[in-house]
Amino acid sequence: MAFLDQHPELGYPVVAGLGLLVGSFLNVVILRLPRRLEWEWKRDAREVLEEPELYDPPPPGIVVERSHCPHCKTPLSWYENIPLFSWLALRGKCRHCKAPISPQYPLVELLTAVLAVASVWRFGFGWQGFGAALLSCYLVALSGIDLRTRLLPDQLTLPLMWLGLIGSLDNLYMPAKPALLGAIAGYVSLWLVWWLFKQITGKEGMGRGDFKLLAALGAWVGLSGVLPIILISSLVGAVVGSVWLAMKGRDRATPIPFGPYLAIAGWIVFFWGQQIVDAYLRFAGLK
Repeated sequence: MAFLDQHPELGYPVVAGLGLLVGSFLNVVILRLPRRLEWEWKRDAREVLEEPELYDPPPPGIVVERSHCPHCKTPLSWYENIPLFSWLALRGKCRHCKAPISPQYPLVELLTAVLAVASVWRFGFGWQGFGAALLSCYLVALSGIDLRTRLLPDQLTLPLMWLGLIGSLDNLYMPAKPALLGAIAGYVSLWLVWWLFKQITGKEGMGRGDFKLLAALGAWVGLSGVLPIILISSLVGAVVGSVWLAMKGRDRATPIPFGPYLAIAGWIVFFWGQQIVDAYLRFAGLK
């Protein structure tokens, strides 16, 4: 790690390449995890309701099954599965059936690589840089799933929270107390918003996965970072959400996933939260 810190011209390309590979795996998680969860929920529901068993084969697993074209189902060769480069070489089309390949694949791979490089640029090539890259990967996966399905699975949000709390035991980014208080404040703050909105309107304004995602982010940024995350995510959500609704011709009653905005705000605060707070205090004349 010390060698890579001294020679970043070697470290950055390595991290970028690893980021592309991890991004390819995150695409699999984004596409397959919700389907696996839905299949398991239906199976468990039939068991609880004592309904007869149905022939319902499980969808592809996340690790074992090979990647294939979603249109013609042809398994992909290794040279068709090289992150980013295969999509460019194939010009965004399946080699077998010529169906278009979703741009999600190269975008997720490229985004993951960029965030991984940003992580080691900001925190170095040690454990802090690795933790920042890991957080970034989780946020990419959660944002992708929420955008596609409006789900934030416990299988991702809860491990992310525990990783933040475990890292705080060794003061990786902050002491344990601020991390624990951040996790509590993150969950309770959005739960209160949800509860008040439901009491006033009789409707649920957000999903419970949002509470858990903010709790997870609170474990990484600490108590002082929770409020900036809420403010930035609300601002980004209001601007981007309004533009999206206008482009799609939808009304304001259309549900919009809030997880990606929390993820964007959480990433920003994790990387530059203290600088943002200090700049605001100077602007307000309080520092």
